[in-house]
Amino acid sequence: MTTPSGPGRPPAARPRVRTDLDGLPLFRGRAAEPGTIGLDCNESPFAPPAAVQAALSGAVQGLNRYPDNSSADLTARLAERHGVPPATVCLGPGSVGLCVQLIQITCAAGDEVIVPWRSFEVYPSLAGTAGAVVRRVPLTSGHALDLPAMAAAISDRTRLVFVCSPNNPTGTSVSRSAVERFLAEVPPDVLVVLDEAYAEFTEQEADPLDGFGLVRDLLRQGRTNVVALRTFSKAYGLAGLRIGYCLSAPPVAELLGRVAVPYAVGTLAQRAAVAALDCEREVRERCRHLTEERERVRAALLDAGWDVPVSGANFLWLAAGSAAEAFAAHCREQRILVRAFPGEGVRVTVGADTENDAFLAAAARFAPIDAGGAVGR
Repeated sequence: MTTPSGPGRPPAARPRVRTDLDGLPLFRGRAAEPGTIGLDCNESPFAPPAAVQAALSGAVQGLNRYPDNSSADLTARLAERHGVPPATVCLGPGSVGLCVQLIQITCAAGDEVIVPWRSFEVYPSLAGTAGAVVRRVPLTSGHALDLPAMAAAISDRTRLVFVCSPNNPTGTSVSRSAVERFLAEVPPDVLVVLDEAYAEFTEQEADPLDGFGLVRDLLRQGRTNVVALRTFSKAYGLAGLRIGYCLSAPPVAELLGRVAVPYAVGTLAQRAAVAALDCEREVRERCRHLTEERERVRAALLDAGWDVPVSGANFLWLAAGSAAEAFAAHCREQRILVRAFPGEGVRVTVGADTENDAFLAAAARFAPIDAGGAVGR
């Protein structure tokens, strides 16, 4: 038996843990900062609809019981909405929770996961927890996913490919026709994940992806290696309840269920999501308002000389280059939080109208810094 460490005793042995996890970045999220404007986490500026709040109040008394592990009511509602069998729908603790499960069912040590880069920052970390090798495929010069290059990067060791559209953090989208051409180049034994966390903000675009519609059509054709992900965190304003869902072939859905953490989708999350589905008109109006604000903010930034690609999400990407951290620090001094990616750019969430006004005022006061391109007035 190991002797505990202490005066005159040898140091205690450390637990045997995986040394390959040492290099994984730690996701910290946002530290609470009262009095600041939070435009760094892509949250909705709106509180949940009144009907959702009422549903939550009514569910509180049952919190002494475990939630329905099958999420039967919500699964049935989502299946009906998308015109698919319930056996093709899975729920998880946010769409990122489902990303974890998708990696678990496809990857072992040494297998490869292909991601566009830059894209959702946790993809590499999630793959690393499975011992998988991450292959990053650079974005195009227009900050968009390079689907032909991603197809060319697939090897015999590739097990999973993430296609994030709209892409976080650049906001750029890929069209359905482009994805169909990409899928034609993907082997049937490689799982493709269409991550559509911001899909509700892209409905007015030409040839939108609509991954759920595409996967539904592919399933009817017998193709089973494509999964679509969505979430209630963004457009529905339920980020604090952590609930996401996906559409896949039944065998994939069954495996996702096998690796799921029991009771991971809580009672309040399930009740809130069901109620939110009944508030579709209100949710669409909120999304419409945010997209209008997004375009207003983007136009002002373009006029000021910033490089801001077209966004299909509830955020904008400022290609600030080496000025990214300086600009984020400047915004923090103005009590505004934005998300800096050092050496690359800054992601800014579209907030409430007054918050957007405050951000634009702060951006107008930012001293120009040479970042190898236009980064300010």
